[in-house]
Amino acid sequence: MSAGVEAPPVGALLRTWRARRRFSQQELSNRSRVSTRHLSRVETGKAHPTPEMLIHLSEHLGVPLRDRNRLLLAAGYAPRYQDHQLDDASIAMVMDGLRRLLDAHLPYPALLLDDHWDIVDANAAVDQLLTGCAPELLEPPINVVRVCLHPDGLARRIGNLAEWGGHLLQQMSHRAERTHDQRHHELVAEIAGYLGKPDAAHPRTGPVITLDIDVDGNPLRFFSTSATLSTATDAALEGMHLETFLPADKETRRRFDA
Repeated sequence: MSAGVEAPPVGALLRTWRARRRFSQQELSNRSRVSTRHLSRVETGKAHPTPEMLIHLSEHLGVPLRDRNRLLLAAGYAPRYQDHQLDDASIAMVMDGLRRLLDAHLPYPALLLDDHWDIVDANAAVDQLLTGCAPELLEPPINVVRVCLHPDGLARRIGNLAEWGGHLLQQMSHRAERTHDQRHHELVAEIAGYLGKPDAAHPRTGPVITLDIDVDGNPLRFFSTSATLSTATDAALEGMHLETFLPADKETRRRFDA
């Protein structure tokens, strides 16, 4: 919020999140067991919600933790959710555990990403995938989606760029819709610009979408999995996710297991 610009009242913020989720007051009432009359009074500023009420409604609206803190502040309450730096001692054990998972995934590539797909850490197998990318794309913070789809990144080595890029763009669009984070929307627009007009969808014959990429003249094929911290109560950890890649054919497995 710019200096001198007053923050919206808590009722207006709640109404905005309800609209973003495309909930009527009746639907939110059904989900939260809060009467439509009380919801209306809160949204119009005629009733002041307790912090417990705000948290309760936030849970049913799927409001990210940082935005829950903003709701609490708008209502005159202290934030309830921590938002530590990733090197803070209070979350060191969690970060150490996630990094151990990276190493445990060797010899296959794995990355630890923050909510904006910036690389927090990666195992040694990722290095060979990034070979040949423009140096400026590898300057921290490294955004893995940008590196993947930028013309000077991996895009020229991805055999199924339209399909893989469309998959990533869909993931990013879903996250932008959920968080309404400006950086998410900007990244979606940037990546859409790299991909251009999408081709007509063609049905896949395989069981999963794969990343088909050339590494040192060798065609490799991976499928990916993503894991998040479903119990995170620190905003810095809420969007953290572990992206792991596994061989999708015998030749890729043979190369990495050798």
